[in-house]
Amino acid sequence: MTLQQLKYVIEVARNRSISKAAQILFISQPSLSNALKELEQEIGIQIFIRTSKGISITPEGTEFLGYARQVVEQAELLETRYATVQPSQQHFSVSSQHYAFVVSAFVRLFKEYHQEEYEFSLRETKTYEIIENVKNLQSELGILYINDFNEQVIQKFLREANLVFHPLFEAKPHVFIHSKHPLAHKKSVLLDDLNLYPYLSFEQGEYNSFYFSEEILSTHSRPKNIKVSDRATLFNLLIGLNGYTISTGVISQELNQNIRSIPLDVNETMTVGYIIHKHLTPSKLASVYIDYLKETIQSELL
Repeated sequence: MTLQQLKYVIEVARNRSISKAAQILFISQPSLSNALKELEQEIGIQIFIRTSKGISITPEGTEFLGYARQVVEQAELLETRYATVQPSQQHFSVSSQHYAFVVSAFVRLFKEYHQEEYEFSLRETKTYEIIENVKNLQSELGILYINDFNEQVIQKFLREANLVFHPLFEAKPHVFIHSKHPLAHKKSVLLDDLNLYPYLSFEQGEYNSFYFSEEILSTHSRPKNIKVSDRATLFNLLIGLNGYTISTGVISQELNQNIRSIPLDVNETMTVGYIIHKHLTPSKLASVYIDYLKETIQSELL
């Protein structure tokens, strides 16, 4: 087993394609396929399943990738410390529900990460896709919430995907509205106070179940409903239509100066956390990002 073979495995897993990985690695596709086959024979497990639709990773392969990433990362740290060669391009990706604090922490990581070459990905997406992205190692981390209503279902999907949920903070539901909204002066609001205004929520596509809803109290009946697919559109509708949405109450005022967060007077809580594959140790960038998440959340809660 060589360091080069480990890099091959990581690149194939990242791209879900042997041909694309071969192009990036500047080797022929047959050479890459042979190197992977030799490695699988040497370690006695199948890392990838090759189908007409592309590459998928076996459970044993996922565990092996966790160790491979650690070895390659440590080797690159040695190169940075002692060798004159430039460290290779670093990768980090996170999938998340639509939270401003996730973006704030990502911005900080981007500003403070001093490297000539990198490839970062921030995917604000549907709840089910967050789980799938982390399961398939397309994202290292996923950010979502659980509560009494959805926990049993979400945890079932996480267990089946070999993922683990790590809490970041517990929050009471808040209403996000425009700073000039008729309710903006209130210290708290009731659900009945909101019936006159459009309720904005993120659509969940094929998995449009109450359990996958990004907003707490998803089963509550509302007379006016609008579903959106991105945070920018939602915030524009908050302003243009005096709409509202329900979230954690943690909002980056630096990025969202015209949005107010008001406590919703209900007996509910939600736990926001990150998910990661149970066989993976967070990379250096992931560990730093998790620290930034915690610091961002703490500063917003003060």
